[in-house]
Amino acid sequence: MQIISYQTPSVALMLLFLGLLISFLAITDAQSIGACYGKNGNNLPSEQEVVSLYQANRIGRMRIYHPDQPTLQALKGSNIELILGVPNDNLRDLADASAATNWVRDNVVAFASEVKIRYIAVGNEVPPGDSNAAFVLPAMQNIQNAIVSANLQGQIKVSTAIDTTLLGKSFPPSDGIFSDNANSYITPIINFLKANGAPLLANVYTYFSYTENPQSISLEYALFTSPGVVVTDDPYKYQNLFDALMDALYAALEKAGAADMQIVVSESGWPSEGSGAATAQNAGTYYSNLINHVNQGTPRKSGQAIETYLFAMFDENLKEAGIEQHFGLFSPSKQPKYKITFG
Repeated sequence: MQIISYQTPSVALMLLFLGLLISFLAITDAQSIGACYGKNGNNLPSEQEVVSLYQANRIGRMRIYHPDQPTLQALKGSNIELILGVPNDNLRDLADASAATNWVRDNVVAFASEVKIRYIAVGNEVPPGDSNAAFVLPAMQNIQNAIVSANLQGQIKVSTAIDTTLLGKSFPPSDGIFSDNANSYITPIINFLKANGAPLLANVYTYFSYTENPQSISLEYALFTSPGVVVTDDPYKYQNLFDALMDALYAALEKAGAADMQIVVSESGWPSEGSGAATAQNAGTYYSNLINHVNQGTPRKSGQAIETYLFAMFDENLKEAGIEQHFGLFSPSKQPKYKITFG
């Protein structure tokens, strides 16, 4: 009896601990927010300092826009998950299979054992009519083949990042559809993503939607601060513009034959200076509310947490003057611009 009475609580405690651990890991993964790390500034901290800043603020995911070797070196052993970008001006070269193999060898395989590369973003916001558009899918296919050859297909997914201008219609959200101009470009990409179990990356900015149409869109709707339902699209009800844009994309994917495709928000942010709506108060409100909201999903995908990357980690003083220099969550001195909890 003594042996049984001693073991039973221990087993129970072990099971309880394991359950709590599994729950904690699941919650940590779901709540882990990402931030985009651009380097278009001449006053930014070192790469190792940046990685430490991510860790100190419990920012579990990073997006970089090119295979910057110092950043990849600094990420080794950090456990930070990464979106690794292929710049648009590299797409033509990577449409050649041997060039793509070399790119993956040098920038992916060389780091994959110590850096948690999650996605490769082949191009960023390439317009359908752009001279690089024809090379996006071939480059994706070649990089995918090189990833498979390196036996990394279970670890790394190949995608591309679009923006919401590819939508021909977005209101009401259930009518979301890709434009005729974009359809021939995006449909083969969607089919590629489906075949390889990869998500679509999308840059989603309520700021631009609001500033381009302030007569029809309220600031509160764009900032997640509307006190009640603003748009009813039976059976869905929308209290914020972010959900409406996301569901328009989901509806467009459904019409393209990809109803179950995941969308990763690869950029979303609000500038703190540079125009009337670009204020520190608005930006802080947007980032804080976005972080708190994305785990809830959207009306079409209720309860399905949205993997989201805030744009961007720092103000970048070498970007075009105006709002583009003021999307940072932190100043170059590493001081936080807003009172935000990321974890």
